[in-house]
Amino acid sequence: MDMEKIPLIQVDRMKKYYPVKGGIVTHTLGYVKAVDGVSFSIMQGEIMGLVGESGSGKSTIGRQLVGLEKPTEGTIYYKGKNLADMGKDEMRNVRTRLQMIFQDSYSSLNPRKHIYEILAQPMLYHKISTKETLEKDILRLLDMVGLQRNVLGRYPHEFSGGQRQRIGIAKALSLKPEFIVCDEPVSALDVSIQAQILNLLKSLRKELNLTLLFVGHGLGAVNYVSDRIAVMYLGQIVEIGDAKEIFNHPVHPYTKALIDAVPVPDPEENGKVRGLLQGDIGSSMDIPSGCRFHTRCAYAGDKCCVEEPKMQEVLVNMGNGHYAACPNIMDK
Repeated sequence: MDMEKIPLIQVDRMKKYYPVKGGIVTHTLGYVKAVDGVSFSIMQGEIMGLVGESGSGKSTIGRQLVGLEKPTEGTIYYKGKNLADMGKDEMRNVRTRLQMIFQDSYSSLNPRKHIYEILAQPMLYHKISTKETLEKDILRLLDMVGLQRNVLGRYPHEFSGGQRQRIGIAKALSLKPEFIVCDEPVSALDVSIQAQILNLLKSLRKELNLTLLFVGHGLGAVNYVSDRIAVMYLGQIVEIGDAKEIFNHPVHPYTKALIDAVPVPDPEENGKVRGLLQGDIGSSMDIPSGCRFHTRCAYAGDKCCVEEPKMQEVLVNMGNGHYAACPNIMDK
């Protein structure tokens, strides 16, 4: 078997439901279907973008992939091996190779420990470094993420948001991972700092041959860093394909609306009517029948309300891996 052709990460029909408790005698009232039957794969060295509104299930997928939570149903494969079938020792070794960069860099760092401790303790515990090589390895990490070497004695609250996010990236890199989930790593940063962090992630991917899942709200930033993009709506992927193909030739109405929401630096575009979304994303406890997007879709027909669409290849570009779940795909 050619290992190069096996995806580093493969997700097969994954679901994640959270029970909702209530009542005088506590019982389950229903379930929040955060992720509802998602399948995709990520090849070694690839950056996969995952985009959608808040509540679509993007961050939930990320937590499943790095082992912070277990799926309700479905399977996650790492290098062709089912994570659920791994023993305790094997999973401990694999766990260091699957890391996460969190959206809130402040809450992800221990406020009572200075940066040296935050980076050093995991590296010593997992035997990534020895006491003799630790200082050299930490200084190398700081150089990779663009931090000065005199920051090691400082605490997280002494840094700016951009600097803390660089520390979070260094923390993820400290265990020499192969796969990193970037959970909206730039959404809380200034625009100029966002560009720096995005460029840093791209350069680290190339330098260290990393594989990334980049989670984001807006298609602009996601398209900038990603090789492929998956668009999520209400727990399901509605469109997936090459990043340039998705951005330049979107098929699903939801994807088109997300692209219309990307700011255009052209004064002449200000007066043009753009197809921005109306209303909020639906409830994950009370999912609409048929196409989940039909309650907000300007193109919805009768069949959209009753038939749940299946992923199918976009006919105008067959063979390039562009798929969408829309009942009206033949008309697009």
